[in-house]
Amino acid sequence: MKRLSTICIFLATLLLPLQVSLAQPRRLSADFPKWAGVADTPQMGWSSWNCFMTDINEDLIKATADAMVQLGLVDAGYVYLNLDDGWHGERDENGFVHEDPVKFPSGMKALADYLHARGLKLGIYSDAGNFTCACYTGSLGHEYQDAIAYAHWGVDYLKYDWCFTNNVNPKGAYTLMRNALGRAGRPILFSICEWGISKPWEWAADIGHSWRTTGDIGPAFLPVETSYDENGRRRWKPQSVLEIIDKNEPLRQYAGPGHWNDPDMLEVGNSITVDGVYYEMTDSEDRAHFTIWCMMAAPLILGNDLTKITDETLAIIKNKEMIAVDQDPLGVQGLRTINKDGLQYWFKPLVDGDWAFCIMNTSEEDVTLTVDWSALEVNDPVSKRRTSFGSVNYSVKDLWNPEAPVFPTLVKGKGILREQFVINAFDVTVKSHDVVAYRLTPVK
Repeated sequence: MKRLSTICIFLATLLLPLQVSLAQPRRLSADFPKWAGVADTPQMGWSSWNCFMTDINEDLIKATADAMVQLGLVDAGYVYLNLDDGWHGERDENGFVHEDPVKFPSGMKALADYLHARGLKLGIYSDAGNFTCACYTGSLGHEYQDAIAYAHWGVDYLKYDWCFTNNVNPKGAYTLMRNALGRAGRPILFSICEWGISKPWEWAADIGHSWRTTGDIGPAFLPVETSYDENGRRRWKPQSVLEIIDKNEPLRQYAGPGHWNDPDMLEVGNSITVDGVYYEMTDSEDRAHFTIWCMMAAPLILGNDLTKITDETLAIIKNKEMIAVDQDPLGVQGLRTINKDGLQYWFKPLVDGDWAFCIMNTSEEDVTLTVDWSALEVNDPVSKRRTSFGSVNYSVKDLWNPEAPVFPTLVKGKGILREQFVINAFDVTVKSHDVVAYRLTPVK
């Protein structure tokens, strides 16, 4: 069966240039634009890396797919199920890559069919170098062959990493794979994972649908101190949530529909032990992490074990009000307006004149404060929007307590005062390592 599959793919490689030239006579150059319409809002899904690393197989992926359906995550928008590093087998005599036959005995096409039948899309992983980060086969020199294989299997998403890339030009390497994906003929979301080394936000908008802006995240809210093992070697340490926020926040001008800053995958509900060090966040920290990713219009890619998820974690990742903020079609990344004394204030312009507003408390103590709208006026240079609190009345919805009553708002119409109160300020308590978040809607 594998030999037959190889022959089919090989023939497809030979015939595809003729097919493309006949079907699309205007696309004769080597350059193919990236696929349109696959990332108008930030992508949502699940990836195997954060929890399982390379310890993945067909049974695990199918169980995760079933869990995504049963837990309502697919209905919530998490439609990509991405295999990260570790799925690879060997290349055959013609240079085509195959899945590991022990881990994935049914093959990738059968796995894609299984996912598609459940409303999911298959994501896959490769690397622009000779090897992946876990030392499996990379795509260098096989870009068009790999793209043809992915299209044949029914892949919908490619995360393309940057290990073992000495003397490789990043813009050239990612452009080459973009062209290969276009040539292969199947719409595939292209996720650039170059860790922000060459500032991809400055050159990748026409190449990929998202690009990593930071190093690898871990389930750590505060920065992790450097530590050493008994031999004096520095242990691996993850990028914390707060460190990643500081790196991603200044790049908001580069994000928008079809091209997103990617501050790495979500660690909500995940825990790991690396080099004898255990990492895990509290539910409050998970909630803050998820909220700021939504405020930053970041891809929402889960990384926890969905077969063992807690009710608290599920409630966080299924918060439809926060997901709506992330997926807002205006496509503007939020801005941090205040970062002082352990408190961060964030605003995000939304469609129809709405705003999302949140306060994150990074300190070790709960803080009770007064939110005074008159002191929080925002004039956003990216969206060209103003809050205009002095002249516009807003209704205010609590996004983490959506059943709570909306704050009273003054509404005038035909000379009739419909509400009795105007709230220009209110007190709120923000717990340590937690957030409060609201949606402001102009009252017409």
